[in-house]
Amino acid sequence: MSMSRLNVILVIAVIIGAVILSSFGSSTMQKLQSGFLSAVSPFLRTGSAVQRQLGAMGEGLKTLDQLEDENKRLKTENKELRAANEILRDLEAENSKLRSALDYRKRSIFKLLPARIISRDASTWWSTVKINRGFEDGVEPDQTVLTDVGLVGKTTTVAKNESIVLLISDESCKVAANVEGSNERGILSGQRTGEGVGTSEMQLNFLSKKANLQPGQKVFTEGVSKGTSTGVFPSGIFLGTVKSFQARPLDGQAIVEPAVDLSTVEDVFVLVGAK
Repeated sequence: MSMSRLNVILVIAVIIGAVILSSFGSSTMQKLQSGFLSAVSPFLRTGSAVQRQLGAMGEGLKTLDQLEDENKRLKTENKELRAANEILRDLEAENSKLRSALDYRKRSIFKLLPARIISRDASTWWSTVKINRGFEDGVEPDQTVLTDVGLVGKTTTVAKNESIVLLISDESCKVAANVEGSNERGILSGQRTGEGVGTSEMQLNFLSKKANLQPGQKVFTEGVSKGTSTGVFPSGIFLGTVKSFQARPLDGQAIVEPAVDLSTVEDVFVLVGAK
Protein backbone atom coordinates (compact mmCIF):
# COMPACT_ATOMS: atom_id res chain seq x y z
CA MET A 1 0.00 0.00 0.00
CA SER A 2 1.40 3.37 -0.99
CA MET A 3 1.85 6.26 1.43
CA SER A 4 -0.72 8.43 -0.43
CA ARG A 5 -3.45 5.81 -0.14
CA LEU A 6 -2.64 5.31 3.56
CA ASN A 7 -2.93 9.04 4.16
CA VAL A 8 -6.35 9.16 2.46
CA ILE A 9 -7.61 6.28 4.60
CA LEU A 10 -6.39 7.96 7.80
CA VAL A 11 -8.12 11.24 6.89
CA ILE A 12 -11.41 9.40 6.17
CA ALA A 13 -11.11 7.50 9.51
CA VAL A 14 -10.58 10.77 11.42
CA ILE A 15 -13.62 12.36 9.75
CA ILE A 16 -15.82 9.33 10.54
CA GLY A 17 -14.58 9.28 14.14
CA ALA A 18 -15.39 12.97 14.54
CA VAL A 19 -18.91 12.48 13.15
CA ILE A 20 -19.54 9.55 15.48
CA LEU A 21 -18.22 11.47 18.52
CA SER A 22 -20.40 14.45 17.65
CA SER A 23 -23.48 12.26 17.70
CA PHE A 24 -22.87 11.27 21.32
CA GLY A 25 -24.42 13.20 24.14
CA SER A 26 -22.50 15.25 26.58
CA SER A 27 -22.68 12.60 29.28
CA THR A 28 -21.38 9.97 26.91
CA MET A 29 -18.53 12.29 25.87
CA GLN A 30 -17.59 12.86 29.48
CA LYS A 31 -17.48 9.12 30.09
CA LEU A 32 -15.26 8.62 27.06
CA GLN A 33 -12.92 11.42 28.14
CA SER A 34 -12.76 9.97 31.66
CA GLY A 35 -11.92 6.51 30.34
CA PHE A 36 -9.28 7.95 28.00
CA LEU A 37 -7.65 9.88 30.81
CA SER A 38 -7.67 6.85 33.07
CA ALA A 39 -6.01 4.82 30.36
CA VAL A 40 -3.26 7.31 29.60
CA SER A 41 -2.66 8.76 33.09
CA PRO A 42 0.00 6.14 34.02
CA PHE A 43 1.89 7.09 30.91
CA LEU A 44 1.45 10.77 31.71
CA ARG A 45 2.82 10.22 35.21
CA THR A 46 5.71 8.22 33.82
CA GLY A 47 6.38 10.97 31.33
CA SER A 48 6.43 13.58 34.09
CA ALA A 49 8.83 11.49 36.12
CA VAL A 50 11.06 11.03 33.10
CA GLN A 51 10.92 14.75 32.44
CA ARG A 52 11.90 15.44 36.05
CA GLN A 53 14.75 12.96 35.78
CA LEU A 54 15.87 14.53 32.53
CA GLY A 55 15.72 17.91 34.24
CA ALA A 56 17.83 16.61 37.10
CA MET A 57 20.27 15.15 34.59
CA GLY A 58 20.38 18.53 32.87
CA GLU A 59 21.20 20.18 36.16
CA GLY A 60 23.86 17.55 36.73
CA LEU A 61 25.35 18.19 33.29
CA LYS A 62 25.35 21.91 34.01
CA THR A 63 27.24 21.21 37.22
CA LEU A 64 29.80 19.23 35.25
CA ASP A 65 30.25 22.18 32.89
CA GLN A 66 30.72 24.43 35.87
CA LEU A 67 33.30 22.05 37.30
CA GLU A 68 35.14 21.98 34.00
CA ASP A 69 35.20 25.79 33.87
CA GLU A 70 36.41 25.86 37.47
CA ASN A 71 39.14 23.36 36.62
CA LYS A 72 40.31 25.48 33.69
CA ARG A 73 40.34 28.58 35.87
CA LEU A 74 42.36 26.84 38.57
CA LYS A 75 44.86 25.56 36.02
CA THR A 76 45.27 29.10 34.67
CA GLU A 77 45.78 30.50 38.16
CA ASN A 78 48.29 27.74 38.90
CA LYS A 79 50.32 28.66 35.82
CA GLU A 80 50.13 32.31 36.83
CA LEU A 81 51.40 31.48 40.32
CA ARG A 82 54.28 29.45 38.90
CA ALA A 83 55.23 32.33 36.61
CA ALA A 84 55.02 34.77 39.52
CA ASN A 85 57.20 32.43 41.57
CA GLU A 86 59.83 32.43 38.82
CA ILE A 87 59.71 36.23 38.66
CA LEU A 88 60.03 36.50 42.43
CA ARG A 89 62.97 34.12 42.41
CA ASP A 90 64.69 36.22 39.71
CA LEU A 91 63.91 39.38 41.64
CA GLU A 92 65.38 37.89 44.79
CA ALA A 93 68.60 37.04 42.94
CA GLU A 94 68.65 40.50 41.35
CA ASN A 95 68.09 42.15 44.73
CA SER A 96 71.03 40.22 46.12
CA LYS A 97 73.20 41.48 43.27
CA LEU A 98 72.02 45.04 43.81
CA ARG A 99 72.67 44.83 47.55
CA SER A 100 76.17 43.55 46.82
CA ALA A 101 76.75 46.34 44.30
CA LEU A 102 75.59 48.98 46.77
CA ASP A 103 77.79 47.50 49.48
CA TYR A 104 80.75 47.51 47.08
CA ARG A 105 80.05 51.14 46.20
CA LYS A 106 80.06 52.08 49.88
CA ARG A 107 83.39 50.32 50.37
CA SER A 108 84.95 51.55 47.13
CA ILE A 109 87.88 53.94 47.50
CA PHE A 110 87.85 54.93 43.84
CA LYS A 111 86.17 57.53 41.66
CA LEU A 112 85.81 57.59 37.89
CA LEU A 113 87.84 60.15 35.97
CA PRO A 114 86.67 60.68 32.35
CA ALA A 115 89.44 60.57 29.78
CA ARG A 116 89.84 60.50 26.01
CA ILE A 117 92.22 58.51 23.84
CA ILE A 118 94.33 61.02 21.89
CA SER A 119 96.73 58.69 20.07
CA ARG A 120 97.63 55.07 19.41
CA ASP A 121 100.97 53.43 18.92
CA ALA A 122 100.81 52.40 15.27
CA SER A 123 103.67 49.92 15.60
CA THR A 124 101.91 48.01 18.38
CA TRP A 125 98.27 48.79 17.61
CA TRP A 126 96.91 46.36 20.15
CA SER A 127 99.39 47.30 22.90
CA THR A 128 99.12 50.90 24.08
CA VAL A 129 97.14 54.10 23.73
CA LYS A 130 97.65 57.61 25.10
CA ILE A 131 94.97 59.44 27.10
CA ASN A 132 94.60 63.14 27.90
CA ARG A 133 94.90 62.76 31.67
CA GLY A 134 97.99 62.72 33.88
CA PHE A 135 99.22 63.09 37.44
CA GLU A 136 97.81 66.63 37.59
CA ASP A 137 94.38 64.95 37.38
CA GLY A 138 95.24 62.35 40.01
CA VAL A 139 96.31 59.60 37.61
CA GLU A 140 99.01 57.21 38.82
CA PRO A 141 100.67 54.12 37.31
CA ASP A 142 98.78 50.82 37.52
CA GLN A 143 95.30 52.33 37.69
CA THR A 144 92.36 50.63 35.99
CA VAL A 145 91.07 52.03 32.71
CA LEU A 146 87.62 50.92 31.52
CA THR A 147 84.41 51.86 29.72
CA ASP A 148 80.78 51.21 30.52
CA VAL A 149 81.14 47.99 28.52
CA GLY A 150 84.22 46.48 30.12
CA LEU A 151 87.93 46.62 30.91
CA VAL A 152 90.36 48.48 28.60
CA GLY A 153 93.69 48.20 30.41
CA LYS A 154 95.84 49.94 33.01
CA THR A 155 97.97 53.06 33.18
CA THR A 156 101.75 52.72 32.93
CA THR A 157 103.81 55.87 32.23
CA VAL A 158 102.14 58.98 33.65
CA ALA A 159 103.04 62.55 32.69
CA LYS A 160 101.55 65.85 33.82
CA ASN A 161 98.55 65.85 31.45
CA GLU A 162 99.00 62.58 29.56
CA SER A 163 99.27 58.90 30.36
CA ILE A 164 100.10 55.70 28.52
CA VAL A 165 97.54 52.89 28.88
CA LEU A 166 98.61 49.28 28.38
CA LEU A 167 95.68 47.48 26.74
CA ILE A 168 94.47 44.12 28.00
CA SER A 169 95.08 42.75 24.50
CA ASP A 170 98.84 43.13 25.05
CA GLU A 171 100.64 39.92 25.97
CA SER A 172 102.40 41.65 28.86
CA CYS A 173 99.12 42.73 30.50
CA LYS A 174 98.13 39.93 32.87
CA VAL A 175 94.65 39.88 34.38
CA ALA A 176 93.38 37.42 36.99
CA ALA A 177 90.02 36.24 35.68
CA ASN A 178 87.13 33.90 36.39
CA VAL A 179 84.50 32.40 34.12
CA GLU A 180 80.82 32.91 34.88
CA GLY A 181 78.85 29.75 35.60
CA SER A 182 81.94 27.76 36.56
CA ASN A 183 84.66 27.51 39.19
CA GLU A 184 87.34 28.15 36.58
CA ARG A 185 90.01 30.79 37.21
CA GLY A 186 92.98 31.70 35.10
CA ILE A 187 95.26 34.45 33.80
CA LEU A 188 94.06 36.49 30.83
CA SER A 189 96.51 38.15 28.45
CA GLY A 190 96.85 39.26 24.86
CA GLN A 191 98.48 37.17 22.18
CA ARG A 192 100.54 37.77 19.08
CA THR A 193 100.69 36.04 15.73
CA GLY A 194 103.82 34.34 14.43
CA GLU A 195 104.88 37.64 12.81
CA GLY A 196 104.78 39.40 16.18
CA VAL A 197 101.65 41.36 15.33
CA GLY A 198 99.00 41.68 18.02
CA THR A 199 95.49 40.33 17.54
CA SER A 200 92.18 41.39 19.03
CA GLU A 201 91.68 38.01 20.70
CA MET A 202 93.03 37.16 24.15
CA GLN A 203 93.98 33.89 25.79
CA LEU A 204 92.87 32.66 29.19
CA ASN A 205 95.48 30.22 30.51
CA PHE A 206 95.94 27.95 33.55
CA LEU A 207 92.39 26.60 33.46
CA SER A 208 91.70 22.99 34.39
CA LYS A 209 91.94 20.51 31.52
CA LYS A 210 88.35 19.42 32.21
CA ALA A 211 86.92 22.95 32.19
CA ASN A 212 85.10 22.34 28.87
CA LEU A 213 84.08 25.99 28.58
CA GLN A 214 81.45 26.83 26.00
CA PRO A 215 81.38 29.72 23.49
CA GLY A 216 79.53 32.72 24.91
CA GLN A 217 80.46 32.23 28.56
CA LYS A 218 81.43 35.54 30.17
CA VAL A 219 84.81 36.27 31.70
CA PHE A 220 85.29 38.77 34.56
CA THR A 221 88.18 40.15 36.58
CA GLU A 222 88.98 38.09 39.65
CA GLY A 223 90.38 40.96 41.72
CA VAL A 224 93.14 39.29 43.73
CA SER A 225 95.09 41.27 46.30
CA LYS A 226 96.65 44.48 45.06
CA GLY A 227 100.40 44.48 44.72
CA THR A 228 100.66 41.45 42.42
CA SER A 229 101.12 41.80 38.67
CA THR A 230 97.52 40.68 38.09
CA GLY A 231 95.85 42.30 41.08
CA VAL A 232 95.55 45.94 40.09
CA PHE A 233 92.01 45.47 38.78
CA PRO A 234 88.89 45.39 41.00
CA SER A 235 86.79 42.24 40.78
CA GLY A 236 83.73 41.88 38.61
CA ILE A 237 84.75 43.96 35.58
CA PHE A 238 83.61 42.39 32.31
CA LEU A 239 86.56 41.21 30.21
CA GLY A 240 84.98 39.37 27.29
CA THR A 241 83.33 36.15 26.16
CA VAL A 242 84.75 32.70 25.52
CA LYS A 243 85.23 31.96 21.84
CA SER A 244 86.75 28.48 22.08
CA PHE A 245 88.40 26.09 24.55
CA GLN A 246 91.10 23.43 24.27
CA ALA A 247 92.64 21.08 26.77
CA ARG A 248 96.45 21.05 26.80
CA PRO A 249 98.84 18.57 28.42
CA LEU A 250 99.14 20.59 31.64
CA ASP A 251 96.13 22.92 31.65
CA GLY A 252 93.22 24.26 29.64
CA GLN A 253 93.19 27.35 27.47
CA ALA A 254 90.29 29.50 26.27
CA ILE A 255 90.34 32.08 23.51
CA VAL A 256 88.43 35.18 24.62
CA GLU A 257 86.86 37.94 22.55
CA PRO A 258 87.28 41.31 24.34
CA ALA A 259 84.14 43.02 25.62
CA VAL A 260 85.45 46.41 24.41
CA ASP A 261 86.37 47.02 20.77
CA LEU A 262 89.89 48.26 21.49
CA SER A 263 90.44 49.40 17.91
CA THR A 264 87.65 51.99 17.98
CA VAL A 265 87.17 52.96 21.63
CA GLU A 266 87.71 56.70 22.27
CA ASP A 267 86.19 57.65 25.63
CA VAL A 268 87.29 55.83 28.78
CA PHE A 269 87.38 56.21 32.56
CA VAL A 270 90.28 55.91 34.96
CA LEU A 271 89.71 54.65 38.49
CA VAL A 272 91.55 57.23 40.53
CA GLY A 273 91.99 58.56 44.07
CA ALA A 274 89.95 58.14 47.23
CA LYS A 275 86.35 59.34 47.36
